[in-house]
Amino acid sequence: MTISSNMKINSERLWDSLMEMAKIGPGIAGGNNRQTLTDEDAEGRKLFQSWCDSAGMSMGVDQMGNMFARREGTDPDALPVYVGSHLDTQPTGGKYDGVLGVLAGLEIVRQLNEMNVKTKHPIVVVNWTNEEGTRFPPAMAASGVFVGQHTLEWAYSREDADGCKLGDELKRIGWCGDEKVGDRKMKAFFELHIEQGPILEQENMDVGVVTHGQGLNWLQLTVTGKESHTGSTPMPMRFNAGLGMAKITQLVDDIAWSHAPNAVGAIGHCDVYPNSRNIIPGRVVFTVDFRHPEKNVIADMEARLDAGARKICDDMGLGFEMEQVSGFDPVEFDAGCVTAVRNAAARLGYNHRDLISGAGHDACWINRVAPTAMVMCPCVDGLSHNEAEEISPEWAAAGTNVLFHAVVETAEIIT
Repeated sequence: MTISSNMKINSERLWDSLMEMAKIGPGIAGGNNRQTLTDEDAEGRKLFQSWCDSAGMSMGVDQMGNMFARREGTDPDALPVYVGSHLDTQPTGGKYDGVLGVLAGLEIVRQLNEMNVKTKHPIVVVNWTNEEGTRFPPAMAASGVFVGQHTLEWAYSREDADGCKLGDELKRIGWCGDEKVGDRKMKAFFELHIEQGPILEQENMDVGVVTHGQGLNWLQLTVTGKESHTGSTPMPMRFNAGLGMAKITQLVDDIAWSHAPNAVGAIGHCDVYPNSRNIIPGRVVFTVDFRHPEKNVIADMEARLDAGARKICDDMGLGFEMEQVSGFDPVEFDAGCVTAVRNAAARLGYNHRDLISGAGHDACWINRVAPTAMVMCPCVDGLSHNEAEEISPEWAAAGTNVLFHAVVETAEIIT
């Protein structure tokens, strides 16, 4: 039996679930603050589990707190098809980032139950722990442990700003399971996410078919000059580390533009020392974020930054150091899974286009161990990681319907 174009999810039920989850850990401006391994996260997990129980699913939890809600297939030996994302949010996060992907997976199961449709392969809806990485860096920590990128012990030792350790907090909120992380095998993994960018909305597209994930390179630069009085130090005698950073900022922008249209680059975090209004900065420490879907381009951007920034600092009599603090290689998602998503969008009559994900997602790690693809839906003005993040019920439904078709087709409907 093949899936037909009239098979769609219950969009009102999906939206109601999103709004109900958003009541847990409300922000101060209409969004959410449900950071990982907080009491609010525990409450959100409990609600999700109650919905899964009502849908007749069995729940497994591993040692990183990853939640796996399983709907059985007709073949007990068939590899499951996994679908999901994350329930944790930024401190000032929106109601849809990650959450849409988890609850869309739940809606797929609910709809299959309602239609009394069975699949050969089990379907497992997953909530990955600590995707955001805000409280416990790095991002995508639990999926990283799942694929062997990080060790469990290392992940447990991550600390938040108050010195609390991830492992201790996982146990405190009661969501540390016994299952070994990474033991599960998958036929495929699909993740629905809001775009977190403006392309789909600007081009009036209903759905993004994600073919690649950008590689990421985070570099920490330290520029060292000489602290001195801003009023009494003549201009020719200054060694201004802040000015050095300003010139490097322009260099970063120029390098990114030179690899248009897919390259991006910017300086995000910076610390200026001594950070006093009447002292010329003697030291500046800042991060550069370069991204591109091709590994060789990322390497070129790093090399040009190193050479260009060193010349800027040498010309100004400043010290310079650079080190990589994080990064991952570009991701090319599985051709078969991508085709399933693209065919689903076409079958359902949605406007769609191929898309490169500019942000990191759990799917980027899972792609290392299983065939993987992503679906994206638009978000208003491309805004995310912000309480003003917004999508429409129609966008949520379109993305979930495409996800529904891709997942169920891969799980194989039984007549």
